[in-house]
Amino acid sequence: MPPAPAAPPQGGLGAIPRGVWALGLVSLLMDSSSEMIHGLLPVFLTTVLGVDALAVGVIEGIAEATAAITKVFSGTISDWVARRKPLVLFGYGLSALTKPLFALAPTVGWVVGARFVDRLGKGVRGAPRDALVADLSPPHLRGAAFGLRQSLDTVGAVLGPLIAVAVMAFSAADFRLVFWLSAVPAALAVLVIVAVVREPAAHSRRPGGRLTWNDVRRFPGAYWAVVGVAMLMTLARFSEGFLLLKAQATGLAATWVPLVLVAMNVVYAGSSYPVGRLSDRVGRRGLLLGGFAVLILSDLVLAVAGNIWQVLAGVVLWGLHMGMTQGLLASLVADTAPAEMRGTAFGMFNLLAGGALLLASVIAGWLWTTLGPAATFEAAAAFAAAALVGLLLR
Repeated sequence: MPPAPAAPPQGGLGAIPRGVWALGLVSLLMDSSSEMIHGLLPVFLTTVLGVDALAVGVIEGIAEATAAITKVFSGTISDWVARRKPLVLFGYGLSALTKPLFALAPTVGWVVGARFVDRLGKGVRGAPRDALVADLSPPHLRGAAFGLRQSLDTVGAVLGPLIAVAVMAFSAADFRLVFWLSAVPAALAVLVIVAVVREPAAHSRRPGGRLTWNDVRRFPGAYWAVVGVAMLMTLARFSEGFLLLKAQATGLAATWVPLVLVAMNVVYAGSSYPVGRLSDRVGRRGLLLGGFAVLILSDLVLAVAGNIWQVLAGVVLWGLHMGMTQGLLASLVADTAPAEMRGTAFGMFNLLAGGALLLASVIAGWLWTTLGPAATFEAAAAFAAAALVGLLLR
């Protein structure tokens, strides 16, 4: 008598490994810290330090490109030494050390330096952390695991701006006090890594100590398709600092500007895990197509928005597209890359997407300064449409 067929793997939050939950908590704490600063930084730069929108775009683009470039090296190193946690700890620790620098900054140069080092820390930790999530997660739970980590990360992105708004409201708009307080959750994130995060007993190790052209050629065509689509999408998803500037342009006071990020991230957090889990059951492509369509709609709404409620509608759609795309793209990288090169794969993915983000932020700043906010979001909608067509063709 033939054996009974095996029961299908069970999912759900309880099945996700403890290490993924711990990394999600770390992301929650550090994102709370970062968004306390980033939710106010564009307004701080333009109103306190006196820079224009183009400068904001350049600063944000350089910062994110720094993170992206660093990720490819840290990811490759984590593959070579077959260890992820030391690099994750160093990256989060470096970002935690930068938080007081924002509070002390007397000039734009200080902000640029602090932002650079903060994003350097993000770059060091990003690819090893994502590879560690993939190492810890069984294939049938990979979408759910990445969705959960992204959701917890985004819960932090909700808490950070809320704390910033509360402190601004009760301190007569004291930007620097908010920046000082951001150091507390950053320090807690580092403590969780030290005390709770554990690596698997062993995982695949990539031979050799440096990234070579032959290594790059080992990635299959499906991986490069994911990278190409992500780059196109990133051109339509420039720095979220421009969402804050759009809200301010419609008359929202500086104290309340971080609430724009709260609205976006509530939707982002609420959609990432359900979409990730659903993708484990029905596949990722159709959901990703839907995410691109939502991004186009968001850009069009923001292009014509004339009051804060219309801006918030566009921002909510922006958050939904993030929830429908970011975890899925990370899952697709893990699905298509060789196991022993996952760190390198995430690093290369983030390097190329980060380069696209630098270009997108500079273009957005130039369009905003020369043609106005509407042109900025109309151009973003065109890039998103191109990404949607690319995904359909693939």
